[in-house]
Amino acid sequence: MIHIVFETPNVAALQQAIELDESLQGTVVEIKDDYAAGPLGEIYQAEGYQQRRDWWKEVLAFSPYENQLDIVDDKLAVHQLIQQLKEDETQELWIWMGQNAHDVCGYYWLMSQLKDQAGRIQVLYLNNLPFFNEKGNIFYPTHLHEIQPREFLKAKKLARPITLSEFEVDPDEWKKICAENALVRFLEGGKKIISKEVDFYDKYLLNQITADAQKLNKLITSAQSKMPVKTGDAFLVWRLRELATAGKLAIGGDWQKGWKEITVQLAAATAS
Repeated sequence: MIHIVFETPNVAALQQAIELDESLQGTVVEIKDDYAAGPLGEIYQAEGYQQRRDWWKEVLAFSPYENQLDIVDDKLAVHQLIQQLKEDETQELWIWMGQNAHDVCGYYWLMSQLKDQAGRIQVLYLNNLPFFNEKGNIFYPTHLHEIQPREFLKAKKLARPITLSEFEVDPDEWKKICAENALVRFLEGGKKIISKEVDFYDKYLLNQITADAQKLNKLITSAQSKMPVKTGDAFLVWRLRELATAGKLAIGGDWQKGWKEITVQLAAATAS
């Protein structure tokens, strides 16, 4: 059994669950890219793939994650998954996803390449389902890593094969999303992904920025706390850099010394 997840914290969460249930024994593979953000035009072609990597290189510049781009090779991960399925006809693939755009976009990207393995691929979509948290209270998680390991044992009962109909319909939906080639994608409900403009999250950033300079890390944390649906901090910092380039913000400090050295304020404040 091979388990697929789409966020790094989900790897450890699922591994803890596997330790509690021998029937889940298998390897956990992470699809590392976040397909809810960034360009997707011709994503399965060399040119489109390179354009996406170039965009991520720009977004991750000066961030704590700058070197992580070198370890993201989802194309190789899929190639290896297909080889394992071909070499072992008893092997099954389980795709785990939470109710968020990151996981759902990752699912679309992955399953669109696996039609030849139909019948051996299970999906577990924890969509609007209640679980117990560590205090014993019911809540509705949006990400797998929010779920207690013992709760995964109930979740496994939801595993079902991806149907032939889904292998026809879902790749077409993904093609439409890729053709729109937006830089931000939002989960409206179910598996419905909506493309948004690149400035979709700007209002949450600008609402936190004043004439007084404030530390970048504090600003990002405050802005994310106000977002009904969060996105990555690297993407938000990139948007701040873009807003500064457009003359709307003033950024102080040395990027080479890391985020902790950076301050942000309204450009009008420094002009006055």
